[in-house]
Amino acid sequence: MKVIICGAGQVGWQIARHLAGERNDVTIVDSNPELVRRASDTLDVQGVVGFASHPDVLERAGARDCDLLIAATHSDEVNMVTCQVAQSVFGITRKIARIRAQAYLAPQYSDLYRRDHLPIDVIISPEREVAEAALQRLAAPTTFDTESFMGGRIQLLGIVLDEDCPVLNTALRQLTELFSTLRALVVGVRREGRLFAPEPGDQLFADDQIYVFAHNEDVSRTLEIFGKGSKKQERVVIIGGGNVGLGVARALEARTDRIRAKVIERSRVQAEKAADALERTIVLNGDGMSSELLEEANIERADAVLAVTDDDKTNILVAVRAKQAGCKMAISLVNDPTLVPLMAPLDIDAYINPRATTVSSILRHIRLGRVRAIYSIGDAEAEVIEAQVMGTSPLAGRMVRDIEFPEGVLLGAVMKGEKVIKPSGDTKIEEGDVIVLFVLAADIPEVERLLQVSIDFF
Repeated sequence: MKVIICGAGQVGWQIARHLAGERNDVTIVDSNPELVRRASDTLDVQGVVGFASHPDVLERAGARDCDLLIAATHSDEVNMVTCQVAQSVFGITRKIARIRAQAYLAPQYSDLYRRDHLPIDVIISPEREVAEAALQRLAAPTTFDTESFMGGRIQLLGIVLDEDCPVLNTALRQLTELFSTLRALVVGVRREGRLFAPEPGDQLFADDQIYVFAHNEDVSRTLEIFGKGSKKQERVVIIGGGNVGLGVARALEARTDRIRAKVIERSRVQAEKAADALERTIVLNGDGMSSELLEEANIERADAVLAVTDDDKTNILVAVRAKQAGCKMAISLVNDPTLVPLMAPLDIDAYINPRATTVSSILRHIRLGRVRAIYSIGDAEAEVIEAQVMGTSPLAGRMVRDIEFPEGVLLGAVMKGEKVIKPSGDTKIEEGDVIVLFVLAADIPEVERLLQVSIDFF
């Protein structure tokens, strides 16, 4: 498949890395020659320097025979015009655009994106994706990462194992025997910075970061087994009243359990806008780094602080200060993946990487065929793939024990009709089944072969 990616920033580079690694013909376009050079030097892609919305630049990038265009520059307007040029001049049939300004996304203006107006097939809103990720973190406060699959029936839980975890030094095989009715499976372990798919004989140790698939009805029990009790969120302080913070506050107001939320926003104009948009949420105007303002927001009584400003360092420092003041849980928005290793030493409970959420959303829309969901783990170290098994797949009609999955792949759950089961060696995979796989990045091409999804994307 021939793909043009417009924008060589963090998101564009990651998408290019994924697609080039799967042997697609990828060209990346950016007006910054240094970013283009970085992409072409480190990835198996072609680079074109120029403005993505200019027809001659797209022509040089190979738009005449392009299958897919992804417009992910830093400008909404450039992304929108690029899609229009791609359709009107070159007839590119599939176009994805990243659009951040919420004014463009208001429901009353949805006619703007009709094919005969502004032909964008898929719109990705990073702020909405990040707000949804933040809500998921709040919903599972003892986890550092969480995502739902199979229509909410299965949860991926990221759990840090503490010294008092009751199942330390226990082989995973033995865990299965001890908790035979528990519909949960450890599929990934990060130890000393290395992520791997564990074997049945592997043990778990303190400070391990594990990824567990759990049936939604067994989430609480799973957390208890790994030493994490349930925590009810009643008071939340949000630092940053921009699109993300405002989106989270609105969602919390809409919930039936009446969470008390407060928003701290530095900009007076944005604070007034947030106050007008919210009904029950208290909005404070000031610097979230201020100890006095945090005290005014009763941070010591808060169940969680959510730091979602547009500055990584502010988010991290606010999270640290809030925890020191007595806040039970801190979640920080972090754009720079090199800062992620600081989260645990600084006692920050969870983080949200906007790049990872945006990349996952884009991949979800461009994977072929029966792939229903994609979730990126860490700094694109692995993916969780939810897919429906096709009749032509090498998986169809075989027992799990007879399938030669790569070393970095674990089957986490199988859904037959409406029933979700924890897979074992005796589980037979049949056409139409939905499966969820944990896949290390190096093994993604082989998994796509097994799923019969590498021929074409559309």
